[in-house]
Amino acid sequence: MRFSAWDGEVQEAVTTIQKFRLRVSDLHELHVEEHGNPNGTPIVFLHGGPGGGTSPAQILSFDPTRFRIISFDQRGAGRSTPSAEIAENTTSALISDLEVIRERLQIERWFVAGGSWGSCLALAYGEAHPERCLGFRLHGIFLAGPADIDWWFHGSRMIFPDHWESFASFIPANERHDLLSAYYRRLVSDDPETRLAAAISLRTFSATTQTFLPDPDHVSRLIEPAAALAVSRIFTHYCMNGAFLEPDQLIKNIDCIRHLPCEIVQGRYDTVTPMASAWALAKAWPEARFTIVTEANHQSTRGPMAEALREAADRLSFTLATAAA
Repeated sequence: MRFSAWDGEVQEAVTTIQKFRLRVSDLHELHVEEHGNPNGTPIVFLHGGPGGGTSPAQILSFDPTRFRIISFDQRGAGRSTPSAEIAENTTSALISDLEVIRERLQIERWFVAGGSWGSCLALAYGEAHPERCLGFRLHGIFLAGPADIDWWFHGSRMIFPDHWESFASFIPANERHDLLSAYYRRLVSDDPETRLAAAISLRTFSATTQTFLPDPDHVSRLIEPAAALAVSRIFTHYCMNGAFLEPDQLIKNIDCIRHLPCEIVQGRYDTVTPMASAWALAKAWPEARFTIVTEANHQSTRGPMAEALREAADRLSFTLATAAA
């Protein structure tokens, strides 16, 4: 079911409830925002990366007349400070941050939405705090296992050999067998020029492989230097540490949240987080609704993928309203 209130006019007039800074440690301070209906159903959106930060386009995947939409830039990402910081930046720390935000906003339970890395964090948070979740909307599924990470750095050359060659060529030939470690060493270098060059190279490859059709404007937006450095450093930091999760942790613990409603939305031609991970999640969580968007890659804010995400959010809201009736 789709709510009639969600249309183009609503998209252009999303109400900002508040924006604030929230210190979560001696080192880290987060940028937090609320949009939509202050009396609506609370839903927190978890951005990708890790380190990617939020954007207005992501907020538009929720009906602002029905949802109280909470978004924030995770540690080191976006407008949170210090930028690109990997110290005190772990999955458990981000889960704790979510609880700090929830308590600050006096929310008892909320829906949790996330895409790409955000889907991984949403699952980890939900399994840690199922009693605080109303349900989930997940897309671009990333489970942070060795196969997911190896695909990104090496396997994707099967589809993008041209772009991968440029990405790999940034690294000397004797290090190309392990591009993750090679890029990570440069991204944590003491030399700022080395860090930035590695970040631009990695983020260019990332941006080029995300869209269903080539999109130079999308690439240009993602390689802005400060943002590219943040996502590249934090992304490789998490990949080097297996996202600070136990092997297969998210699938093994799925029974903690299977009683909750869930919408899984996946682009069939997602070359960043391939559909095999979404398929594995859907098989482990048969109660979840699984939507495959055919004409979609990883980008989620335009085209059929954006439409499918809006419809999935609508269904979650309808499910909650029906249960309360």
